Amino acid sequence: MPRNALTHLDADGRPAMVDVSGKTATAREAIATCRVRFPAEVARQLRRNGLRSTKGGIVDTAIIAGTMAVKRTHELIPFCHPLPIDGCRLTVDWDGDATLRIDCHVRTVHRTGVEMEALTGATVAALTVYDMCKALSHAIVLGPAKLVGKRGGKRDVGKA
Repeated sequence: MPRNALTHLDADGRPAMVDVSGKTATAREAIATCRVRFPAEVARQLRRNGLRSTKGGIVDTAIIAGTMAVKRTHELIPFCHPLPIDGCRLTVDWDGDATLRIDCHVRTVHRTGVEMEALTGATVAALTVYDMCKALSHAIVLGPAKLVGKRGGKRDVGKA
């Protein structure tokens, strides 16, 4: 298969899960990030309240939701393999005056990588922040969400 070919299509162009049975299990890790940008007044209010809303602790809830999403990625994305997650760490912190940065770092030893798990964890954590803060404003903006880096497998990308 050419290096730039789509991997989730069979020879007839139909959707297909990648067969990883011939690959060697190796250590894999990925880091993804997603940002949540608030209107200035909402950010000031959240800072005053220590990132707590009427629904509870925003950061703690986002970390729990992101971790749950990492473990269930294969149930959400059709061609993702169920993976044993050896490690998952989410961090949430201010990145400027009105933006939260969410990083999701995932590790496994398996035949396929954890990029989708890291991206799913970061974005579901961001969606959770939105859900917990939407009573303050619907002008909250999510993104960009992106892969920061991955290690293991055929090639390393970015910095993990």
